[in-house]
Amino acid sequence: MLGSSSSSPPPAMKHDVFISFRGKDTRDGFTSHLCTALRKRHIETYMDDRLVRGEEISPALEKAIEESTIYVIVFSQGDASSRWCLDELTKIMDCKHRFGREVIPVFFMVDPAHVRQSDRKYEQPFEKHQQRYEDKVQGWRSALYQAANLSGWDSRAFRPESILVEEIVEDIWTKLNSQSINDNGGLVGIDKHIEQVESILHGDSADFRIVGIWGMRGIGKTTIAHALYRKLAT
Repeated sequence: MLGSSSSSPPPAMKHDVFISFRGKDTRDGFTSHLCTALRKRHIETYMDDRLVRGEEISPALEKAIEESTIYVIVFSQGDASSRWCLDELTKIMDCKHRFGREVIPVFFMVDPAHVRQSDRKYEQPFEKHQQRYEDKVQGWRSALYQAANLSGWDSRAFRPESILVEEIVEDIWTKLNSQSINDNGGLVGIDKHIEQVESILHGDSADFRIVGIWGMRGIGKTTIAHALYRKLAT
Protein backbone atom coordinates (compact mmCIF):
# COMPACT_ATOMS: atom_id res chain seq x y z
CA MET A 1 0.00 0.00 0.00
CA LEU A 2 1.34 3.45 -0.91
CA GLY A 3 1.94 5.99 1.81
CA SER A 4 2.39 5.68 5.52
CA SER A 5 1.16 7.18 8.76
CA SER A 6 0.88 10.97 8.82
CA SER A 7 2.81 10.91 12.11
CA SER A 8 5.93 9.52 10.41
CA PRO A 9 8.93 11.89 10.48
CA PRO A 10 10.14 13.21 7.12
CA PRO A 11 12.91 11.05 5.64
CA ALA A 12 16.39 12.51 5.11
CA MET A 13 16.82 14.04 1.68
CA LYS A 14 18.94 12.25 -0.92
CA HIS A 15 17.71 13.82 -4.18
CA ASP A 16 17.01 17.46 -5.00
CA VAL A 17 14.60 16.59 -7.81
CA PHE A 18 12.51 13.56 -8.78
CA ILE A 19 11.19 13.54 -12.35
CA SER A 20 7.95 11.63 -12.95
CA PHE A 21 7.15 10.93 -16.60
CA ARG A 22 5.84 8.37 -19.07
CA GLY A 23 8.93 6.94 -20.71
CA LYS A 24 7.26 6.10 -24.01
CA ASP A 25 6.24 9.75 -24.47
CA THR A 26 9.24 11.82 -23.35
CA ARG A 27 12.19 9.67 -22.16
CA ASP A 28 14.38 10.21 -25.24
CA GLY A 29 13.43 13.85 -25.73
CA PHE A 30 12.24 16.49 -23.32
CA THR A 31 12.72 14.56 -20.08
CA SER A 32 16.27 13.48 -20.86
CA HIS A 33 17.20 17.05 -21.83
CA LEU A 34 15.73 18.38 -18.59
CA CYS A 35 17.54 15.77 -16.51
CA THR A 36 20.86 16.54 -18.21
CA ALA A 37 20.43 20.28 -17.68
CA LEU A 38 19.63 19.81 -13.99
CA ARG A 39 22.66 17.60 -13.43
CA LYS A 40 24.89 20.11 -15.21
CA ARG A 41 23.84 22.59 -12.51
CA HIS A 42 24.87 19.98 -9.92
CA ILE A 43 21.26 19.48 -8.89
CA GLU A 44 20.89 15.89 -7.68
CA THR A 45 18.20 14.50 -9.99
CA TYR A 46 16.47 11.12 -9.89
CA MET A 47 15.18 9.87 -13.23
CA ASP A 48 14.01 6.26 -13.57
CA ASP A 49 15.67 5.08 -16.80
CA ARG A 50 14.36 1.52 -16.79
CA LEU A 51 12.63 0.51 -20.01
CA VAL A 52 10.72 -2.43 -18.49
CA ARG A 53 8.40 -1.86 -15.55
CA GLY A 54 6.22 -4.12 -13.49
CA GLU A 55 2.63 -3.78 -12.38
CA GLU A 56 3.41 -1.57 -9.38
CA ILE A 57 6.17 0.81 -8.42
CA SER A 58 8.91 -0.83 -6.39
CA PRO A 59 9.79 -0.09 -2.74
CA ALA A 60 13.10 1.36 -4.00
CA LEU A 61 11.23 3.84 -6.19
CA GLU A 62 8.87 4.76 -3.34
CA LYS A 63 11.95 5.43 -1.21
CA ALA A 64 13.45 7.64 -3.93
CA ILE A 65 10.24 9.66 -4.04
CA GLU A 66 10.22 10.08 -0.26
CA GLU A 67 13.86 11.20 -0.30
CA SER A 68 13.36 13.93 -2.92
CA THR A 69 12.86 17.64 -2.22
CA ILE A 70 11.08 18.75 -5.41
CA TYR A 71 8.94 16.73 -7.82
CA VAL A 72 8.62 17.53 -11.52
CA ILE A 73 5.58 15.82 -13.05
CA VAL A 74 5.67 15.72 -16.84
CA PHE A 75 2.11 15.36 -18.12
CA SER A 76 1.94 13.92 -21.65
CA GLN A 77 -0.62 12.34 -23.95
CA GLY A 78 -0.41 8.80 -22.62
CA ASP A 79 0.39 9.13 -18.93
CA ALA A 80 -3.16 8.34 -17.71
CA SER A 81 -2.96 4.97 -19.45
CA SER A 82 0.06 3.97 -17.36
CA ARG A 83 -0.76 2.45 -13.98
CA TRP A 84 2.90 2.98 -13.06
CA CYS A 85 2.66 6.74 -13.71
CA LEU A 86 -0.57 6.99 -11.75
CA ASP A 87 0.93 5.14 -8.77
CA GLU A 88 3.97 7.44 -8.89
CA LEU A 89 1.71 10.47 -9.03
CA THR A 90 -0.33 9.26 -6.05
CA LYS A 91 2.83 8.69 -3.99
CA ILE A 92 4.18 12.11 -4.93
CA MET A 93 0.99 13.91 -3.88
CA ASP A 94 0.99 11.91 -0.65
CA CYS A 95 4.49 13.21 0.12
CA LYS A 96 3.45 16.74 -0.80
CA HIS A 97 0.64 16.64 1.74
CA ARG A 98 2.56 14.83 4.48
CA PHE A 99 5.91 16.59 4.20
CA GLY A 100 5.08 19.86 2.44
CA ARG A 101 7.13 19.05 -0.66
CA GLU A 102 7.14 21.19 -3.81
CA VAL A 103 5.43 19.82 -6.94
CA ILE A 104 6.00 21.36 -10.38
CA PRO A 105 3.74 20.15 -13.21
CA VAL A 106 4.94 20.41 -16.80
CA PHE A 107 2.26 20.05 -19.46
CA PHE A 108 4.19 18.65 -22.40
CA MET A 109 2.27 19.15 -25.65
CA VAL A 110 -1.06 18.80 -23.83
CA ASP A 111 -3.60 21.45 -22.89
CA PRO A 112 -3.52 21.98 -19.08
CA ALA A 113 -7.30 22.52 -19.11
CA HIS A 114 -7.83 19.10 -20.70
CA VAL A 115 -5.77 17.43 -17.99
CA ARG A 116 -7.53 19.33 -15.20
CA GLN A 117 -10.97 18.55 -16.57
CA SER A 118 -10.08 14.94 -17.45
CA ASP A 119 -11.26 15.20 -21.04
CA ARG A 120 -11.93 12.10 -23.14
CA LYS A 121 -8.25 11.28 -23.66
CA TYR A 122 -7.87 10.99 -19.89
CA GLU A 123 -11.30 9.55 -19.17
CA GLN A 124 -10.95 6.55 -21.49
CA PRO A 125 -7.91 5.10 -19.67
CA PHE A 126 -9.69 5.48 -16.33
CA GLU A 127 -12.70 3.59 -17.68
CA LYS A 128 -10.37 0.73 -18.64
CA HIS A 129 -8.61 0.82 -15.26
CA GLN A 130 -11.98 0.71 -13.47
CA GLN A 131 -12.55 -2.90 -14.46
CA ARG A 132 -9.34 -4.19 -12.91
CA TYR A 133 -8.23 -1.55 -10.39
CA GLU A 134 -11.50 -0.32 -8.95
CA ASP A 135 -9.96 0.19 -5.51
CA LYS A 136 -7.28 2.52 -6.93
CA VAL A 137 -9.07 4.56 -9.55
CA GLN A 138 -10.57 7.15 -7.22
CA GLY A 139 -7.20 7.82 -5.63
CA TRP A 140 -5.58 8.13 -9.06
CA ARG A 141 -8.26 10.59 -10.19
CA SER A 142 -7.81 12.69 -7.07
CA ALA A 143 -4.01 12.80 -7.37
CA LEU A 144 -4.23 13.74 -11.06
CA TYR A 145 -6.72 16.52 -10.40
CA GLN A 146 -4.71 17.98 -7.52
CA ALA A 147 -1.40 17.91 -9.40
CA ALA A 148 -2.84 19.33 -12.62
CA ASN A 149 -4.32 22.28 -10.73
CA LEU A 150 -0.95 23.37 -9.37
CA SER A 151 0.90 26.24 -11.03
CA GLY A 152 3.19 24.82 -13.71
CA TRP A 153 4.65 25.09 -17.20
CA ASP A 154 2.90 24.77 -20.56
CA SER A 155 5.39 23.56 -23.19
CA ARG A 156 3.31 25.00 -26.03
CA ALA A 157 4.23 28.52 -24.90
CA PHE A 158 7.97 27.97 -25.46
CA ARG A 159 9.94 27.65 -28.69
CA PRO A 160 12.51 26.27 -28.98
CA GLU A 161 12.09 23.60 -26.33
CA SER A 162 15.52 24.41 -24.88
CA ILE A 163 14.14 27.70 -23.53
CA LEU A 164 11.54 25.78 -21.52
CA VAL A 165 14.26 23.52 -20.10
CA GLU A 166 16.34 26.55 -19.07
CA GLU A 167 13.35 28.24 -17.42
CA ILE A 168 12.42 25.13 -15.43
CA VAL A 169 16.01 24.56 -14.29
CA GLU A 170 16.29 28.18 -13.15
CA ASP A 171 12.97 27.93 -11.30
CA ILE A 172 14.11 24.76 -9.51
CA TRP A 173 17.49 26.31 -8.68
CA THR A 174 15.74 29.33 -7.12
CA LYS A 175 13.34 27.15 -5.13
CA LEU A 176 16.14 24.98 -3.77
CA ASN A 177 18.18 27.99 -2.69
CA SER A 178 15.23 29.75 -1.07
CA GLN A 179 14.30 26.82 1.14
CA SER A 180 15.26 26.96 4.76
CA ILE A 181 18.08 24.59 5.68
CA ASN A 182 16.04 23.43 8.66
CA ASP A 183 13.29 22.32 6.28
CA ASN A 184 15.70 20.25 4.22
CA GLY A 185 15.06 16.74 5.47
CA GLY A 186 13.68 17.93 8.79
CA LEU A 187 17.19 18.26 10.26
CA VAL A 188 16.85 20.78 13.05
CA GLY A 189 20.06 22.42 14.34
CA ILE A 190 22.10 21.71 11.23
CA ASP A 191 23.02 25.40 10.79
CA LYS A 192 25.81 25.10 13.34
CA HIS A 193 27.44 22.23 11.45
CA ILE A 194 27.26 24.12 8.17
CA GLU A 195 28.93 27.14 9.77
CA GLN A 196 31.71 24.92 11.13
CA VAL A 197 32.46 23.37 7.73
CA GLU A 198 32.27 26.77 6.05
CA SER A 199 34.78 28.22 8.50
CA ILE A 200 37.23 25.44 7.60
CA LEU A 201 36.75 26.08 3.88
CA HIS A 202 37.45 29.77 4.39
CA GLY A 203 40.67 29.22 6.36
CA ASP A 204 43.60 31.57 5.60
CA SER A 205 46.41 29.03 5.60
CA ALA A 206 45.72 27.28 2.28
CA ASP A 207 44.76 28.16 -1.26
CA PHE A 208 42.44 25.17 -1.45
CA ARG A 209 41.10 22.61 1.02
CA ILE A 210 39.55 19.16 0.91
CA VAL A 211 37.10 18.65 3.75
CA GLY A 212 35.64 15.26 4.59
CA ILE A 213 32.21 15.06 6.25
CA TRP A 214 32.01 11.86 8.29
CA GLY A 215 29.21 10.37 10.37
CA MET A 216 26.59 7.68 10.63
CA ARG A 217 23.95 7.27 7.94
CA GLY A 218 21.01 9.67 7.97
CA ILE A 219 22.47 12.48 10.11
CA GLY A 220 22.63 15.02 7.29
CA LYS A 221 26.04 14.74 5.60
CA THR A 222 24.61 15.11 2.10
CA THR A 223 22.32 17.90 3.28
CA ILE A 224 25.30 19.85 4.61
CA ALA A 225 27.24 19.39 1.38
CA HIS A 226 24.28 20.44 -0.78
CA ALA A 227 23.52 23.48 1.37
CA LEU A 228 27.14 24.63 1.26
CA TYR A 229 27.34 24.18 -2.49
CA ARG A 230 24.19 26.22 -3.09
CA LYS A 231 25.35 28.94 -0.72
CA LEU A 232 28.82 29.26 -2.23
CA ALA A 233 27.73 28.87 -5.86
CA THR A 234 25.21 31.72 -5.86
